Amino acid sequence: MDAMKTVDAHLADILRVVRPLDPVRLDLEDALGSVLAEDVASPVALPPFDNSAMDGYAVRAGDVAGASEDAPVVLPVTVDVAAGDTSHRVVEPGSVTRIMTGAPVPEGADAVVPVEWTDGGTVKVAIRRPPQAGNAIRRSGEDVRAGDVVLTAGTVIGPAQLGILAGVGRRAVLAHPRPRVVVLSTGTELVEPGTPLGHGQIWESNSYTLVAAVRQAGGEAFRRGAVGDDPGAFSATLDALLGEADAVITSGGISMGAYEPVKEALSALGTVRFEKVAMQPGMPQGFGVLGERRVPIFTLPGNPVSAYVSFVLYVKPALARMRGLPAGPPAMVTAICGSALRSPAGRRSFLRGVLTPAAPGGGPAGPTVSPVHGQGSHQLAALAGANALIMVPEDVTELPEGAPVEVIPL
Repeated sequence: MDAMKTVDAHLADILRVVRPLDPVRLDLEDALGSVLAEDVASPVALPPFDNSAMDGYAVRAGDVAGASEDAPVVLPVTVDVAAGDTSHRVVEPGSVTRIMTGAPVPEGADAVVPVEWTDGGTVKVAIRRPPQAGNAIRRSGEDVRAGDVVLTAGTVIGPAQLGILAGVGRRAVLAHPRPRVVVLSTGTELVEPGTPLGHGQIWESNSYTLVAAVRQAGGEAFRRGAVGDDPGAFSATLDALLGEADAVITSGGISMGAYEPVKEALSALGTVRFEKVAMQPGMPQGFGVLGERRVPIFTLPGNPVSAYVSFVLYVKPALARMRGLPAGPPAMVTAICGSALRSPAGRRSFLRGVLTPAAPGGGPAGPTVSPVHGQGSHQLAALAGANALIMVPEDVTELPEGAPVEVIPL
């Protein structure tokens, strides 16, 4: 146990090696999920002109100040103004202009009367309610002033961010791209889902789990079908896949027994280390770099739960660093144990559990968490029923029901 590496030390070693991807110029259509590497300022005010917030009538508020349901003010409609109208329009005293949402407010008008306050006339209109000055007018610059920074470097580009980028006229941005990650499983026993199982075979699931996890963490994932237990075949497959990859994740082939192709193939390179980490599940771990581009490779255990827990603890923070985001241990919350817990001495356990928020208006002071039935590192169904990892420290072997515990929400 004393020879094992700690969870914190292993993550720290990974984050010392991994670097943010170099920024590139990305078209907006390709920028979703990337991270800005520049501040973006608006060259113009938004809105760039006063415009109507509603369909209705542009008026001089003083002309209709006395309007009421019993005594509507009737005025002539001089012209229609639609969104996109580029003509210079003027509302003269004693008249109105019919206006559509988003259309420029004509000169002289200081309010818009919603069509619901009128009889909807097109030649003349009866206005039954007086507007205050400025009613239903979106003023130029009320959202953004010319020169304002609308997004700062380090911002993750989502749908709303793409909207403001387009709204300030940007067609492309400088950003850290989403990491391209190749996912590869090993094991002669593995066959593709949907094909018949022979004796001693299982359907390969790790690559599907890890590809989904990479995508959920903001990367682009590329899955390769499983390779067998021949180190030479593994090396040839890896070399063919390395190409344009920014990172590689493998699962399986790194334990202490025979037929460990990943460990056999990569140990001789001198750039990948295989170690025991004081954790359960997921004790065997490997990490290093490949090739002249020093592509990070994460060699994870083959058991499905071990591989996923390892991803959460190590790969996800590394992907955040590669994306240009702050990186560190997974965020935790404190919860109350819903049942007693046991953990082996000297290892940090990550038990699969169900985290339940505190009941409003009563119950315990915080959320509760209970372990799922089935904590084996091979029990994928139990993992699928969990929404959290319960962290039990290395020096704790038992926790009673009701004790506080740190939890990683999934």
